[in-house]
Amino acid sequence: MKDLKREKSWIKLYGKVEEEVEQVEVLNEFLLEGEGSESELEHAYERALAILEDVEFRSTLNQPQDELSCILEINAGAGGTESCDWSAMLQRMYTMWAEKNDYKVSVLTIQEGEVAGVKSVSLEIEGDYAYGLLKHENGVHRLVRISPFNAQGKRMTSFASVFVHPMIDSRIEVEINPADLRWDTFRSSGAGGQHVNKTESAVRVTHEESGIVVECQQERSQHMNREKAMQMLKSRLYERELQRQLSEKDQVEAGKMANEWGSQIRSYVLDDRRVKDHRTHYQTPQTEAVLNGEIDGFLKAALMSQETKN
Repeated sequence: MKDLKREKSWIKLYGKVEEEVEQVEVLNEFLLEGEGSESELEHAYERALAILEDVEFRSTLNQPQDELSCILEINAGAGGTESCDWSAMLQRMYTMWAEKNDYKVSVLTIQEGEVAGVKSVSLEIEGDYAYGLLKHENGVHRLVRISPFNAQGKRMTSFASVFVHPMIDSRIEVEINPADLRWDTFRSSGAGGQHVNKTESAVRVTHEESGIVVECQQERSQHMNREKAMQMLKSRLYERELQRQLSEKDQVEAGKMANEWGSQIRSYVLDDRRVKDHRTHYQTPQTEAVLNGEIDGFLKAALMSQETKN
């Protein structure tokens, strides 16, 4: 049923493009016969072009994992309070983007900063094509601003790393040997009331073979957190397998795009009112809009750029 739904959506999009192009042709014929206006034709042309570009963009989401939900992890870099605050700003940015696109957002794990912000946070963004849209957000995000935490009002630079991987579902099978798992329990932190603070409902699972460690404290019961942690672990292992396959196919650049944590992919320079992606060179002066979740331009530019390379 999911496959059928996806194919029907493509037929619907094609029909929409075809309809808009036909409208342009009709208006052009009217203009040649001395009827209609150039402005009306120009408006129809621009509308058809925008729809065609949107379909072209959507066609880049053509891998099986692209249609999955995702887990987005943010980790503060060196810099103490500044970097923790920047991580919290990124958390808000991605949350607002997700909500504007009708995705469900859940905080899976969070480690608060000592003064402000967060040291690390994992978000589950649930909905069709969440991973496909966000997969190129992997890398280091750089913030430059007049620091609100500096008494002298100095210009400060902060870094935070972002990692996105698909949240697998029942359509994808990942086998894990129970003997490779080590489980630990601990008390959840953050908001949640007495239950969160007094019971060891949070869990941590270590996959001995790969060294991957996953924590979950989202749910109230330890049992539910264990289920979610296993799903997160399977997602991480699936992502690792995807990268191994890319490497085997000699798609080295694609692998670097996803795994090179030291690469600075985007700069947010607030006092100069500029946000620039260093891979695609796409930029905008609308810094406030970007931090409020208006990042579609960056997502589309990254996807189209990668499609061109492939």
